[in-house]
Amino acid sequence: MYRIGVDLGGTNIAAAVIDKDFKIIKKGSVPTKAERPSDEIIDDMARLCHELCGSAGIDESEVSAVGIASPGIANHTDGVIEYSCNLPFRKYPICAEFAKRFKVDTVHVENDANAAAWGEAVAGAAKGTSNSVMITLGTGVGGGIIIDNRVYSGFNYAGAELGHIVIRVDGRACNCGRHGCWEAYSSATALINMTEEKMHECEEQGRHTVMTELAREKGKVSGRTAFDAMRKGDLAAQEVVNEYIKYLASGITSIINIFQPEVLSIGGGISGEGQALIDMLLPLVRAEQYGGDAVAHTKICIAQLGNDAGLIGAAFLGI
Repeated sequence: MYRIGVDLGGTNIAAAVIDKDFKIIKKGSVPTKAERPSDEIIDDMARLCHELCGSAGIDESEVSAVGIASPGIANHTDGVIEYSCNLPFRKYPICAEFAKRFKVDTVHVENDANAAAWGEAVAGAAKGTSNSVMITLGTGVGGGIIIDNRVYSGFNYAGAELGHIVIRVDGRACNCGRHGCWEAYSSATALINMTEEKMHECEEQGRHTVMTELAREKGKVSGRTAFDAMRKGDLAAQEVVNEYIKYLASGITSIINIFQPEVLSIGGGISGEGQALIDMLLPLVRAEQYGGDAVAHTKICIAQLGNDAGLIGAAFLGI
């Protein structure tokens, strides 16, 4: 039997046919065109799944379940997307509507960050554990929590918004309306802001920085600019990275102190820094982790499934 995972994004709908060993057999995507009515988006989602089964040579009767990963508040009990800020879904019965268009016995829905965390738990960096956390460092800071082999989402399905814990009272403004959120200091967006601020500071002080040269070469400042310049020996870039790592470690330490997961994995664009990122974080986290060396340490690592985490996690919801 096969399962299908769907990752519903604001820009694209991705889907994949996946076998029982978590191997992706066929994958594809179509534009979301999020300005359209909800039903039209679901039409395209189902059409994509039909096409993937056909191109993979799989009869649709062999698909035992479909899972949908969606941004926003996903009520997995009732199969409803309660709210999604970048999509037109408001209390939308997505599982029932999808099942009208693609005949399958079981359809699940889950928040996309939760689905990615579940993917890492069943097939990635946290495979074989019962308690894990995944964070994603991208435009924002996403999070997913697995407790006793179940996705934790709170009584109202809106839990695990880890990016919106405050690490600096009255700090930087966050898109959520609060100030000082971890997301405002540890997302890729935050790192870009820090990099641009340091470049401006250097320009005013007449101080040379490789970051300016790299940004000019690439045509923009990215989440890699400060790290790449640091590796070239740029001291201003080192200052940016040190500040960023300090804030990132602060949030990670708080999460570990609350949940004490067996594994905390890091995904998203910044995770491309790989083991070097982990090596910078570990001393700061270990120095402040509750219990110190008296307790077993959470394994902190880079997530393994990349952009497929949400697809795999969605496909295997409910197992």
